[in-house]
Amino acid sequence: MPSTYVIGDIHGALKALQQLIGRVAPAKEDQLIFLGDYVDGWSESAGVIAYLMELAQQHPCIFLRGNHDAWCQAWMNGASPDPSWLIHGGKATIASYTPLSEAAKKQHYAFFYDMRNYHIDAQNRLFIHAGFTSMHGPAHERFEAMTYWDRTLWEMALAMDKRIERDSALYPKRLRQFEEIFIGHTPTLNYDEYLPMKACNVYNVDTGAAFTGKLSAMDIASKEVWQSDTVQTLYPHEKGRNQ
Repeated sequence: MPSTYVIGDIHGALKALQQLIGRVAPAKEDQLIFLGDYVDGWSESAGVIAYLMELAQQHPCIFLRGNHDAWCQAWMNGASPDPSWLIHGGKATIASYTPLSEAAKKQHYAFFYDMRNYHIDAQNRLFIHAGFTSMHGPAHERFEAMTYWDRTLWEMALAMDKRIERDSALYPKRLRQFEEIFIGHTPTLNYDEYLPMKACNVYNVDTGAAFTGKLSAMDIASKEVWQSDTVQTLYPHEKGRNQ
């Protein structure tokens, strides 16, 4: 039976992504679900997108939109670079696109345009970059951008009393909408961890690849985890988002 792997935030770290996929060694029929934030941080954002497009020719892939991807997509569509984006990694992304031909840039823009804001599988597992605020799920979210900006879902799951966390019937309504929820967006290294974290039924797979952490993949059935080396060691002359 094919496996499904969920991959956390990449942030321009092509070397880490290639290393991670090599360690996971997915079979051709295995599905790869990417949680977003492919760009901004390390120097190879354009290379990450090109590699992801290649992977999509080899495996069933789902690409979710992160907040950094939304920033980049707007710029690629002709908008002036958001000042906040430039501060948080956008400069490195723009530099990575400078050598590309206009035809290649158009292909990349089409890739950004086709990203999804969330995915729900047949087992009612939700995959989303950040979270959602509607008690009825992301399909009822009033503001689309919350799917790639919201942090309250993860903060709520972390704040649950341990007695509640052990009894899913007591979960807040947002969490009870889904069997499991897989997110990125908030690096787990904020809690002195370099591994994915679980709170209630929410799995956070962003292990700080943009900063001092690693890039991670998780088998959604077994919860087995694979990781790249610490990304900083793969880009020893760069700072990533540690600016």
